[in-house]
Amino acid sequence: MAPGLVRTLALAAACSLNVVAAAPGITVQVPGLVVPSSQASNKQKVVDVFTTSWNAYKEYAYGHDDLTPISMSFVDSYGGWGASIVDALDTAFLMGETSIFEEAVQWSTSVDYNISNNAQVSVFETTIRYIGAMLVAYQLSDEKYPELVSKSVEVANKLSLAFDGSSPIHWGYVDFNDSVPITGATSNIAEQGTLTMEWVTLSNLTGNQTYADLALGAVLHITNLSAPLPGLPAQGIDPATGDPVGAYVTWGGGSDSYFEYLIKYARLSNTDDNIFADTWATAVDTSIQVLARKSTVGDWQFLADWDTGTIIHIDSHLECYSAGNWLLGGKLLKNETIVNFALSHNDACWNTYASTATGIGPEAIAYFSSDGNYTSVSPSSGDIAFYERNGFFIQPGSEYYYMRPEVLESNFYAWRITGDTKYLERAASALEAFEVYLAAPVAYAPIDDVDATDSAFMDDMQSFWFAEVLKYLYLTFDDPSNISLDEYVFNTEGHPFKAPPAKSSYGSGKLTHPPGPFQVNPGTLPQVSPLPRLSSNLNQPGP
Repeated sequence: MAPGLVRTLALAAACSLNVVAAAPGITVQVPGLVVPSSQASNKQKVVDVFTTSWNAYKEYAYGHDDLTPISMSFVDSYGGWGASIVDALDTAFLMGETSIFEEAVQWSTSVDYNISNNAQVSVFETTIRYIGAMLVAYQLSDEKYPELVSKSVEVANKLSLAFDGSSPIHWGYVDFNDSVPITGATSNIAEQGTLTMEWVTLSNLTGNQTYADLALGAVLHITNLSAPLPGLPAQGIDPATGDPVGAYVTWGGGSDSYFEYLIKYARLSNTDDNIFADTWATAVDTSIQVLARKSTVGDWQFLADWDTGTIIHIDSHLECYSAGNWLLGGKLLKNETIVNFALSHNDACWNTYASTATGIGPEAIAYFSSDGNYTSVSPSSGDIAFYERNGFFIQPGSEYYYMRPEVLESNFYAWRITGDTKYLERAASALEAFEVYLAAPVAYAPIDDVDATDSAFMDDMQSFWFAEVLKYLYLTFDDPSNISLDEYVFNTEGHPFKAPPAKSSYGSGKLTHPPGPFQVNPGTLPQVSPLPRLSSNLNQPGP
C-alpha cells in the first residue's frame, strides 16, 4: 500500500465510516456463538494428542523442560524446572484432565526456583512460561492453590535482579545461582514489553507494587522513545543506556509481544492511561500505511519488515499472531478497518499452511509486491515457481515447522470474533496434518521441511506445544463460553488471565508522537527464537 493514503484509525469524524456505534462494555466475541456438534470428535482428538504428548513427556523427560521425542530424552533450556509441566497447567485444567492438573500443581509448587540448571535464565521466557502459567492456574482453580502465587513471587524476585538501575530497561538474563544479572548484551523490545500482564497481576495479588512498577517502567520508556516510524520502535534496545539499537522494524520475532501487550494490557487492566492503547493504535495505523503489502499473485495481505527505509517483503509464522491481536484490538477500538485487515492477513497466514505438501506452515516466507521484490535473499527458480502457484515462497533455511502456535492462535480469534465455520475447518485440517506428519517415535516432534511428506524430525517438543498449540485448538472446538474473549486476555504463551468487564472505549482516539528525531545507534541484536540444538540422530523421516 503506497504511503500518503488517509489515516485508517478512528481518530475523529473524518474516519467515522470505520467506527461502529459505541456501546457500554465493548463486546469482542460473537454473542451466543455455538460450535456445531460435528466438531466434538475434533475436540476429543486434541485431548488425545495432549495426553499422548504428556504421557511420553512423563516417561522420558519428567521434571525437565522439554521432551526430545526422537532420542527419547530431554533438554533443559528454561531453568530446568520442568517447563512443560508448568506450561501445561491451565491446558490440563481446561481439558478437564484433573489428575494431570493436580500433579502439575504439586510439581510446580515444590520446585526450588532459586537454583537453576542453566547458567543464564531468560527474564522473558521465564515470565511468560512459569509466572504466567502459575498465576492463571491459580485464577482458574478459584484460588485453591495460593502456593502458585508464592512460587511466582519466588521467581519474580530473582528475575527482578535484571533491573540493575542502569536504565528502566532490564538485562535479558539472570544468573539464578549467583543472583546477578548477566550484563553487556543487547536486548529487544519484545523482551522488554512482555512482562506487564504477568507482573502487574502479581502486584495485584500480593500488594507489592514493585513488580508492576518495574514492568510498566520498561514499556513506558519505549513508548516515549523516538522511533524509526510512528508507533514502531526499533527492534533492538540497549539495557545499559535505554537507547534504541539499529532501525529494524517488524511485527515479527524480537518485537512481536511488545506490540501484543500494549493493547492486551490496556484491556486486562482497564487502565485510564491511554498511552498503551494509543501507542498500539499508532503502530497499527503506521503499519497499514507503510508496511502493508499485497502479493502480486493471489493478492495475499502481508505486513512487510522495514530497515532504514527499505521494505523487506517477508512474513513469518511468529508474525502471524498479529492477525489475532489486530482482531482483538480492532474490536476494542471499534474499528472495522483494522478488523478487516486482520482477517485478510489471517487468510494469508493460513495460505502458508494450505499450500504445502504437509498442510503445515513454514517458519518464514517471502513474496513479491507491486513496489518491488526485495526479500533479502535471491530466490531460486524453484522458489519463483512456488510463488507463481501460491503467492509466496518459503524463505531458504526456514522450511521447518517448530510446532509454533501463531497461525492457529489467530484462527481461534477469527472464529470467536466472526463465527465463520471456515475457521473450524481450518483448525481441523491442521490437527489432521499434525497427527500425520508430527507423530514421532514418542509424542510429536517438529519437522525440517513442511513441503516434504517424508521430512526428517527435529528433536525438541517445546513446552508451548502444551501451553499454546493444543490449547488454542481445544478452545476452537470447545464451547465458546469457555474462556470467552470478553472475559479473559491471553498472554503471549497462551495463558488466559481473568479480565474485568470491558469498558465502553479504549484509548483517546489520538495518535502518539514521541518527540525528537530518530538516531540510529549501532549494535548487535540478540538472536530471536533460536532453534534447538539438533542431534546427529535426527535423520529419521516422518511418515
